[in-house]
Amino acid sequence: MRRVAVFSGSRSGARAAYLSAATALGEELARRAVGLVYGGASVGLMGAAADAVLRAGGEVIGVIPASLRDRELAHLGLTELHVVESMHERKALMSERADGYIALPGGFGTFDELFEVLTWAQLGMHRKPIGLLDVEGYFDPLVAMVTHAVAEGFVLADHARLLVVERDAPRLLDAMAAFEPPPLGQKWAKRAPSGST
Repeated sequence: MRRVAVFSGSRSGARAAYLSAATALGEELARRAVGLVYGGASVGLMGAAADAVLRAGGEVIGVIPASLRDRELAHLGLTELHVVESMHERKALMSERADGYIALPGGFGTFDELFEVLTWAQLGMHRKPIGLLDVEGYFDPLVAMVTHAVAEGFVLADHARLLVVERDAPRLLDAMAAFEPPPLGQKWAKRAPSGST
Protein backbone atom coordinates (compact mmCIF):
# COMPACT_ATOMS: atom_id res chain seq x y z
CA MET A 1 0.00 0.00 0.00
CA ARG A 2 1.41 3.36 -1.03
CA ARG A 3 -1.36 5.43 0.55
CA VAL A 4 -4.21 4.80 2.99
CA ALA A 5 -7.40 6.83 3.31
CA VAL A 6 -8.24 7.40 6.96
CA PHE A 7 -11.79 8.20 8.05
CA SER A 8 -12.08 9.75 11.51
CA GLY A 9 -13.72 12.39 13.64
CA SER A 10 -13.14 16.11 13.33
CA ARG A 11 -13.65 16.02 17.11
CA SER A 12 -11.29 14.44 19.65
CA GLY A 13 -13.87 12.30 21.45
CA ALA A 14 -14.34 11.69 25.15
CA ARG A 15 -11.17 9.65 25.80
CA ALA A 16 -7.51 10.66 25.53
CA ALA A 17 -6.88 7.21 24.02
CA TYR A 18 -8.58 8.27 20.78
CA LEU A 19 -6.13 11.10 20.13
CA SER A 20 -3.24 8.87 21.14
CA ALA A 21 -4.35 6.20 18.68
CA ALA A 22 -4.69 8.73 15.84
CA THR A 23 -1.18 10.00 16.55
CA ALA A 24 0.22 6.46 16.77
CA LEU A 25 -1.42 5.55 13.46
CA GLY A 26 0.09 8.62 11.79
CA GLU A 27 3.54 7.77 13.15
CA GLU A 28 3.24 4.16 11.99
CA LEU A 29 2.13 5.20 8.50
CA ALA A 30 5.14 7.51 8.19
CA ARG A 31 7.48 4.82 9.54
CA ARG A 32 6.28 2.49 6.77
CA ALA A 33 6.43 5.27 4.13
CA VAL A 34 2.69 4.95 3.58
CA GLY A 35 1.02 8.24 2.66
CA LEU A 36 -2.11 9.50 4.41
CA VAL A 37 -5.22 10.58 2.49
CA TYR A 38 -7.87 12.14 4.71
CA GLY A 39 -10.57 14.77 5.03
CA GLY A 40 -8.24 17.76 5.24
CA ALA A 41 -9.10 19.13 8.69
CA SER A 42 -6.62 20.50 11.23
CA VAL A 43 -8.71 19.52 14.26
CA GLY A 44 -9.85 16.38 16.07
CA LEU A 45 -8.54 12.93 15.26
CA MET A 46 -8.19 14.01 11.63
CA GLY A 47 -5.72 16.73 12.54
CA ALA A 48 -3.84 14.54 15.03
CA ALA A 49 -3.18 11.82 12.45
CA ALA A 50 -2.12 14.34 9.82
CA ASP A 51 0.19 16.20 12.18
CA ALA A 52 1.86 12.95 13.26
CA VAL A 53 2.59 11.97 9.66
CA LEU A 54 3.91 15.44 8.83
CA ARG A 55 6.17 15.57 11.91
CA ALA A 56 7.72 12.30 10.77
CA GLY A 57 8.32 13.61 7.25
CA GLY A 58 5.53 11.67 5.56
CA GLU A 59 3.09 12.57 2.81
CA VAL A 60 -0.39 13.88 3.68
CA ILE A 61 -3.10 14.58 1.11
CA GLY A 62 -6.21 16.37 2.37
CA VAL A 63 -9.55 16.61 0.55
CA ILE A 64 -12.16 19.00 1.91
CA PRO A 65 -15.38 20.46 0.49
CA ALA A 66 -15.45 24.25 0.21
CA SER A 67 -18.53 24.30 2.46
CA LEU A 68 -16.54 22.66 5.28
CA ARG A 69 -13.26 24.50 4.78
CA ASP A 70 -13.96 26.90 7.66
CA ARG A 71 -16.15 24.64 9.83
CA GLU A 72 -13.57 21.84 9.91
CA LEU A 73 -10.64 24.30 9.91
CA ALA A 74 -8.78 23.13 6.82
CA HIS A 75 -5.18 22.13 7.46
CA LEU A 76 -2.91 24.51 5.55
CA GLY A 77 0.39 22.66 6.10
CA LEU A 78 -0.26 19.51 4.09
CA THR A 79 1.67 18.02 1.20
CA GLU A 80 -1.47 18.60 -0.90
CA LEU A 81 -4.84 20.13 -0.02
CA HIS A 82 -7.67 19.68 -2.51
CA VAL A 83 -10.79 21.84 -2.06
CA VAL A 84 -13.75 20.23 -3.81
CA GLU A 85 -17.40 21.16 -4.31
CA SER A 86 -19.21 18.28 -2.60
CA MET A 87 -18.94 15.36 -0.21
CA HIS A 88 -19.35 13.03 -3.20
CA GLU A 89 -16.27 14.56 -4.83
CA ARG A 90 -14.39 14.36 -1.53
CA LYS A 91 -15.06 10.64 -1.12
CA ALA A 92 -14.36 9.86 -4.77
CA LEU A 93 -11.00 11.66 -4.78
CA MET A 94 -9.95 10.12 -1.46
CA SER A 95 -10.77 6.68 -2.81
CA GLU A 96 -8.97 7.34 -6.08
CA ARG A 97 -5.76 8.32 -4.26
CA ALA A 98 -5.80 5.46 -1.71
CA ASP A 99 -4.81 1.79 -1.80
CA GLY A 100 -6.70 0.94 1.39
CA TYR A 101 -8.98 2.42 4.03
CA ILE A 102 -8.88 2.73 7.81
CA ALA A 103 -11.62 3.98 10.12
CA LEU A 104 -10.66 5.54 13.44
CA PRO A 105 -13.32 6.47 15.98
CA GLY A 106 -15.67 9.11 14.65
CA GLY A 107 -19.31 9.99 14.11
CA PHE A 108 -21.84 9.85 11.31
CA GLY A 109 -19.38 11.06 8.65
CA THR A 110 -16.92 8.31 9.57
CA PHE A 111 -19.67 5.68 9.50
CA ASP A 112 -20.87 6.96 6.13
CA GLU A 113 -17.40 6.81 4.58
CA LEU A 114 -16.68 3.39 6.07
CA PHE A 115 -19.92 1.76 4.93
CA GLU A 116 -19.68 3.29 1.47
CA VAL A 117 -16.27 1.73 0.76
CA LEU A 118 -17.44 -1.50 2.39
CA THR A 119 -20.46 -1.57 0.08
CA TRP A 120 -18.24 -0.84 -2.92
CA ALA A 121 -16.07 -3.82 -1.93
CA GLN A 122 -19.15 -6.03 -1.52
CA LEU A 123 -20.22 -5.05 -5.04
CA GLY A 124 -16.76 -5.92 -6.38
CA MET A 125 -16.01 -2.29 -7.30
CA HIS A 126 -12.62 -2.47 -5.55
CA ARG A 127 -10.43 -5.05 -3.81
CA LYS A 128 -8.67 -2.74 -1.36
CA PRO A 129 -8.36 -3.68 2.32
CA ILE A 130 -10.70 -1.94 4.79
CA GLY A 131 -9.54 -1.69 8.40
CA LEU A 132 -11.14 -0.72 11.70
CA LEU A 133 -8.76 0.58 14.36
CA ASP A 134 -10.89 -0.48 17.31
CA VAL A 135 -9.57 1.86 20.02
CA GLU A 136 -10.66 0.69 23.49
CA GLY A 137 -13.61 -1.18 21.98
CA TYR A 138 -15.14 1.86 20.28
CA PHE A 139 -16.23 -0.24 17.30
CA ASP A 140 -17.36 -3.29 19.31
CA PRO A 141 -21.07 -2.42 18.86
CA LEU A 142 -20.56 -1.94 15.11
CA VAL A 143 -18.75 -5.28 14.77
CA ALA A 144 -21.55 -6.90 16.80
CA MET A 145 -24.12 -5.35 14.43
CA VAL A 146 -22.29 -6.83 11.41
CA THR A 147 -22.23 -10.24 13.13
CA HIS A 148 -25.95 -9.88 13.87
CA ALA A 149 -26.66 -8.98 10.22
CA VAL A 150 -24.84 -12.17 9.15
CA ALA A 151 -26.81 -14.27 11.65
CA GLU A 152 -30.08 -12.74 10.43
CA GLY A 153 -29.30 -13.48 6.79
CA PHE A 154 -28.79 -9.92 5.50
CA VAL A 155 -24.99 -10.06 5.08
CA LEU A 156 -23.02 -13.02 3.78
CA ALA A 157 -20.26 -14.27 6.08
CA ASP A 158 -17.72 -13.83 3.25
CA HIS A 159 -18.76 -10.19 2.90
CA ALA A 160 -18.32 -9.60 6.63
CA ARG A 161 -14.70 -10.74 6.18
CA LEU A 162 -14.09 -7.63 4.06
CA LEU A 163 -13.66 -5.75 7.33
CA VAL A 164 -10.25 -6.15 9.03
CA VAL A 165 -10.42 -5.35 12.76
CA GLU A 166 -7.44 -4.81 15.07
CA ARG A 167 -6.79 -2.81 18.24
CA ASP A 168 -3.40 -1.25 17.41
CA ALA A 169 -1.92 0.37 14.33
CA PRO A 170 1.01 -2.00 13.59
CA ARG A 171 -1.18 -5.12 13.75
CA LEU A 172 -3.88 -3.48 11.65
CA LEU A 173 -1.45 -2.38 8.94
CA ASP A 174 0.18 -5.84 8.92
CA ALA A 175 -3.24 -7.49 8.55
CA MET A 176 -4.22 -5.10 5.76
CA ALA A 177 -0.95 -5.76 3.91
CA ALA A 178 -1.69 -9.50 4.06
CA PHE A 179 -5.38 -9.10 3.17
CA GLU A 180 -6.81 -11.44 0.52
CA PRO A 181 -10.33 -10.46 -0.58
CA PRO A 182 -12.87 -13.22 0.04
CA PRO A 183 -14.76 -14.73 -2.90
CA LEU A 184 -17.76 -12.57 -3.76
CA GLY A 185 -19.33 -14.62 -6.53
CA GLN A 186 -22.25 -16.06 -4.53
CA LYS A 187 -25.67 -14.62 -5.24
CA TRP A 188 -26.79 -12.30 -2.45
CA ALA A 189 -30.48 -13.05 -2.33
CA LYS A 190 -32.68 -16.07 -2.81
CA ARG A 191 -36.15 -15.92 -4.27
CA ALA A 192 -38.93 -16.03 -1.72
CA PRO A 193 -40.82 -19.34 -1.70
CA SER A 194 -43.76 -19.47 -4.11
CA GLY A 195 -46.91 -18.05 -2.51
CA SER A 196 -45.08 -16.03 0.16
CA THR A 197 -45.51 -12.28 0.44
